[in-house]
Amino acid sequence: MKILVPVKRVVDFNVRIRVKADGTGVETNGVKMSMNPFDEIAVEEAVRLKEKNIASEVVVVSIGAEAVAEVLRAALAMGADRAIHITTDANIQPLAAAKLLKAIVEKETPALVITGKQAIDDDANQTGQMLAGLLGWGQGTFASKLEFADGFALVTREVDGGLMTVKLKMPCVVTTDLRLNEPRYATLPNIMKARSKPLAKMTAEELGVNVAPRQTTLKVEEPKKRKGGVKVASAEELVAKLKNEARVI
Repeated sequence: MKILVPVKRVVDFNVRIRVKADGTGVETNGVKMSMNPFDEIAVEEAVRLKEKNIASEVVVVSIGAEAVAEVLRAALAMGADRAIHITTDANIQPLAAAKLLKAIVEKETPALVITGKQAIDDDANQTGQMLAGLLGWGQGTFASKLEFADGFALVTREVDGGLMTVKLKMPCVVTTDLRLNEPRYATLPNIMKARSKPLAKMTAEELGVNVAPRQTTLKVEEPKKRKGGVKVASAEELVAKLKNEARVI
């Protein structure tokens, strides 16, 4: 089966996020960027399925400006077979991303789409679910284990009460959680091989998708700095502070 893996370029998780001086967004100039960690887990899972001869081909796709190609090459170095870059300078929101991915799915006809449960830049946690809805496919979100049997995908997912296993008829969409696997480091030979792997480019216009933002960000602010805690001498003093200062009782 063919697996499609959408990936996103985001500010690296080790970088301390800074808000732009004009409050219009997060500073990205001169900031280290990398593949979204949850998407990296998705790529790793797809590559492992290919190594087990469950998958025949792994195709990665990303949306964005020219710099997005670097995360696609990183995914190819991990073991993906080819990549698709949907080029656009627009601010892509979850619904637009889902529509673009739907167009790619219709072209590629994969049996499985694996993507991260959310991107660490907007934390929207919407694209995978929206894609499944647009396609009319089953979905298994927050996957911590993925198995296959008799044409079905068995997805173990983490819920508040423990673990839940859902049985999905294929084709389907699966979104990954942290405990699914630990992504590999790309070796130098594989990084070199990735340079020669196919990377196709297309535009949103070619796919017939309107990517105009449906929401407008009015202002971005850093959270207020938290004050240090204090020690109290008695329960009575604690109650008084909660009542008069914190005003929570």
